Amino acid sequence: MTSDRSVAHFIGFYLFYGLSRPLLLLPLQVLFMFSELLFMLAWYFPGYRKKMVLRNLHNAFPEKDHPEIKKIARGFYRHMCDSIIETFYALTMSRKEMERRVVWKNAGLLEQYYQQGRSVISVFGHYGNWEWLFSLPLYTRHRVIALYRPLSNIYFNRFMKKLRQKFGIQAVTATRSYPEILKFHNEKIPTISLFLGDQRPAGGNIRCWTRFLNQDTPVMLGSEHIARRLGHAVVFLSMRKVKRGYYEVEIIPVTEEPVSTGLYEITERHTRLLEEQIRKKPEYWLWSHNRWKNQKVAGS
Repeated sequence: MTSDRSVAHFIGFYLFYGLSRPLLLLPLQVLFMFSELLFMLAWYFPGYRKKMVLRNLHNAFPEKDHPEIKKIARGFYRHMCDSIIETFYALTMSRKEMERRVVWKNAGLLEQYYQQGRSVISVFGHYGNWEWLFSLPLYTRHRVIALYRPLSNIYFNRFMKKLRQKFGIQAVTATRSYPEILKFHNEKIPTISLFLGDQRPAGGNIRCWTRFLNQDTPVMLGSEHIARRLGHAVVFLSMRKVKRGYYEVEIIPVTEEPVSTGLYEITERHTRLLEEQIRKKPEYWLWSHNRWKNQKVAGS
């Protein structure tokens, strides 16, 4: 069974790679025509996780009627398909083009931290095109570490890891994150570590719940744990979609003194920032993610 699955993964990846590689030589505006095709497939035939998306939206925004929810859902699917095209297009994108398409508004804040010899924990969500945050090494002198969860298909996993490391990010698995960050900390090399703040914890590893988008939601504590333990400053990366293929990133300070914060305070702060971002433009968040799979038990 394992061997059959490995062969299927191999064939699936190289079919995808062989068919898509020539297309990636086209301009992004031309490739967006394929995004329209993807949208038709995802929305209509018969629809990708549509029941989950609509359920998540109704639960998050009970004050909105069904036509409003459906409008947001359509916007989400259009953006999701754009993001898929944008992400793979980055494989052939030059540094100059990436700098034009992703503008970091206040990267000077990171330079201040670097001059102080300070490392940074940066938290963001599945919002906008979060994959394009791998452009961060173009804007900072910090060593940039990105945490990721390995994909089940080892060939796609290698491909995505290579893509994310294109501009100098060091991609490490979540299980290896703390030893890697600690190593640079002990060597006094300033780092910026990228944490997805809206990942769902494993069912047996839930230690903290909060209210997020009108629902009891389990949250991961890794970023707070490392920041409090090592004294790293914490920032939130707020990504805004300007138009198709163009984004802005604002670096919002969460705390410069993590040791003085209360338990779960850092997590609560960056969760509120993400929630505020989503409420402004909800179509740009990943509503197909089964974020609320785990239900809070009364008294927990």
